[in-house]
Amino acid sequence: VCLCFRDIPSVDIIVWSELPTGAGLGSSAAYSVCVAAALLAACGAIACPPADGAAPARWTEEELNLINSWAFQGERVIHGNPSGVDNAVGTWGGALRYQSGKITSLKRVPTLRILLTNTKVPRSTKVLVAGVKDKLLKFPAIMNPVLDSINAISQECQSVLEAMPGNPSSEYYPVLEELFDINQHHLNVIGVGHPCLDRLCRVTASHGLHSKLTGAGGGGCGVTLLPPDTSPLAVEAAKRDLCACGFECWETNIGAPGVTLHSPSSLKAEVLRALSMS
Repeated sequence: VCLCFRDIPSVDIIVWSELPTGAGLGSSAAYSVCVAAALLAACGAIACPPADGAAPARWTEEELNLINSWAFQGERVIHGNPSGVDNAVGTWGGALRYQSGKITSLKRVPTLRILLTNTKVPRSTKVLVAGVKDKLLKFPAIMNPVLDSINAISQECQSVLEAMPGNPSSEYYPVLEELFDINQHHLNVIGVGHPCLDRLCRVTASHGLHSKLTGAGGGGCGVTLLPPDTSPLAVEAAKRDLCACGFECWETNIGAPGVTLHSPSSLKAEVLRALSMS
């Protein structure tokens, strides 16, 4: 903003979010991406918002790169040494593969329906990462094969997801469910599980559903896959039992678009109410 104006302007930024903070859902990255896009639009570095009544719009690839680069700086302020994957997902949406510092966008990925559950158990990513590192140094012959297996699971999952749009068969979902289960066991082995996450998995399994932790683990959130043929009664029963454990649940989708330009008239009434009360 300072580069565009001689004097630093006064700016009011109103933020509304449904994402719980500190739960491993990338809320800080979502915030950084939105603030970066808003400030870049305000100073004319990227396209201005559409006229009122226009449909939501996306920026060009060049503009998205600029948004992402500034959002990453915001993440550095918040976290110190972030990977950059959260702000990249917030910018481009869809699904990304992160390996050895390289971020690659996955093309042709289906939108998956999930149940997202917040255990409300706080955790420290820094502490969990340090614990994994300690195990790796102490038992390299044991831990390295486990990490290699986790990588193989990720690759297999990527292959399945990229095959689904061209052949939307229900036979893919049992494969994803099995990968969820194997991955969750491996994550427990490397030390990022938690009794509350084990309980989440047991509760959903009792309703024929498959779950795993998301984010750093050690508490935080878990994700449950909801195949297209999942009974609404089973979903409601699972949500009821999870809430009885003191957890909080939302039905949502994986694979949504990234940062988007909205006109006021395109926003939901609940969002407008929340913003007007700020």
